[in-house]
Amino acid sequence: MAAVLAVAAGVWPTVRAQAVGGPDVEEMRARYRAAFADQAWPRPAAGSWTAPQPSADGLPPVISRIETQEKVVFLTIDDGYEYDAEFVEIVRKEKVPIMTFLTSVYIPQHGPYFWALKNAGSRMENHSVNHKNLALLGPEGQRQEICAASDAIEGQYGRRPTVFRPPFGSYNPTTLQVVKECGMKSVLLWSAEFYNGTTSPQGVRDAFVRGDGGQGFKPGDIILMHYRKGLAGQMRTILGWIREQGFKPAAVENYLPQSLGGDAPG
Repeated sequence: MAAVLAVAAGVWPTVRAQAVGGPDVEEMRARYRAAFADQAWPRPAAGSWTAPQPSADGLPPVISRIETQEKVVFLTIDDGYEYDAEFVEIVRKEKVPIMTFLTSVYIPQHGPYFWALKNAGSRMENHSVNHKNLALLGPEGQRQEICAASDAIEGQYGRRPTVFRPPFGSYNPTTLQVVKECGMKSVLLWSAEFYNGTTSPQGVRDAFVRGDGGQGFKPGDIILMHYRKGLAGQMRTILGWIREQGFKPAAVENYLPQSLGGDAPG
């Protein structure tokens, strides 16, 4: 029970298989997963959105926004090198749908943290092993970065990623081919970035910058954020902006068809 409460508090206890009189690790993890089942997010209203389409060449399509009439935006958070337990509580208590693009090199250090986020409702998707610029690597180098990350995420969290985000948004045709070979069905970029905990290219700290040069949110925006120091406060900030403009966060996986790695029919 102490371990279950620790998960609820936003951490994952260190569990050793050889603990005297205790069940093995997999049995304990199954028990905690049952106690804190993954969050289920509301699905979009019928006819309110247009599903992204597959690519004609059979490779994973590259998606940067969702066509929808609803005033919803999609919060996606990259990397994983900062730990903020208060952020888990915000996601869990306020029921904020997010999608995590996890750089798998951080799993050994912060694996328990992302278990807590997974059970708060965040999908764990692939953001490579070491956050390298993939367009500068050959096929084998890209394969090592992409496939190995999926292996690590599946091994730790029990689900193989179906969506990929290339570091820096940098990719080439080889990347798309390798993404497909590694079992993923789409590449998700972004339409706007919240430079949380850092400065924008214009030198403005915590700036919100649209890729099209506009202002504010638009329906179907995919927003890029990062796991940085102070993330809890930064999440409160952007949630305030979203609500002030009459929008709400939604789960991007519910707007991606199953054929593209999401949960929507199709």
